[in-house]
Amino acid sequence: MYAVRYELIKECSRSGARLGRLHTPHGTFDTPMFMPVGTQATVKTLSPEELYDMGSQVILANTYHLFLRPGADLVAKAGGLHRFMNYKRGMLTDSGGFQVFSLAEMRKITEEGVKFRSHIDGSPQFLSPEIATQVQEKLGADIAMAFDECIPYPSDFDYAEKSTLRTSRWARRCQKAHTRPDQSLFGIVQGSMYKDLRRMSAEQLVEMDFAGYGIGGLSVGEEKPMMYEILGHTTQFLPKDKARYLMGVGTPDCIVEGVNLGVDMFDCVFPTRVARNGTAMTHTGRLVVRNAEYAEDFLPIEDGCGCYTCRNFTRAYIRHLFKAEETFALRLLSIHNLYFLLHFATEIREAIKNDTFPEFREKFLAGYKG
Repeated sequence: MYAVRYELIKECSRSGARLGRLHTPHGTFDTPMFMPVGTQATVKTLSPEELYDMGSQVILANTYHLFLRPGADLVAKAGGLHRFMNYKRGMLTDSGGFQVFSLAEMRKITEEGVKFRSHIDGSPQFLSPEIATQVQEKLGADIAMAFDECIPYPSDFDYAEKSTLRTSRWARRCQKAHTRPDQSLFGIVQGSMYKDLRRMSAEQLVEMDFAGYGIGGLSVGEEKPMMYEILGHTTQFLPKDKARYLMGVGTPDCIVEGVNLGVDMFDCVFPTRVARNGTAMTHTGRLVVRNAEYAEDFLPIEDGCGCYTCRNFTRAYIRHLFKAEETFALRLLSIHNLYFLLHFATEIREAIKNDTFPEFREKFLAGYKG
């Protein structure tokens, strides 16, 4: 029995949308879900209590960053990530692969693993499937991810094929290295934008029988129609009784389309990153509250929003805080953006439950301007 188990509750008869539950050692959570990102063992500017209040379920922490600082041994000594950051609900750690390939300099990929230099101090580092797995066991999240190679876009077929096969070999090594019984390991499907490679990757990982499956290597520069085409092709080869996690994707249009194609879990740094730049997320698109047009706008960010920010503050006030470079501005927009996405996922779940998801999707996309 897996430590983390997916339960399919209902499947939409007119789309690929799935209503489910994710059973973990730290609680049972509803899917489809959005997972706030706590890269450095904190969701930027927010406390765990604020996350609970807005309906946060599973959050994500970053293996690469925590491996470099403060180190997995220190987190293990503290009792694991849950105790270290005092978050009592579900947690997932990524493998560190994406950051190695996107942040690290002078990296060298071999069959054994990846040599690279730390983006913090330039020190030489090495990650392999075994080390990434051991680090995640020390961090102690409910879900660990297999170490994969993130294929850049665009990539030629020969490179993508070699890389995808290597990711499958690395996934098997992660399985052999994984020993912690209260933690589940997810495999990651790769294959770039090549449908036959996506199918090959999915079928190889499904044969290994992971507790769930991440879908990596999407939203890396390709146009959205291509992403949706590859995503829809990939999910058809994944088992219905396992969770499907679209990695690093978290704008509302991508979430609703991902759910339509059978995805259960999403994460992205987008809501807190754009909050720090003065941008709010709404059902009709982005609202740049820093703009001069909101200087005397005494409405909430979005009418009808129940978040702390919208219940208490106006666009004019938040704009003032940004112009004055007050930290409270970052907190207020981060609260709103995360609340928005968490409750957007709740709206999606209700639509699936009520057999109205196709209508919900059509109406939302018609009014959303990106």
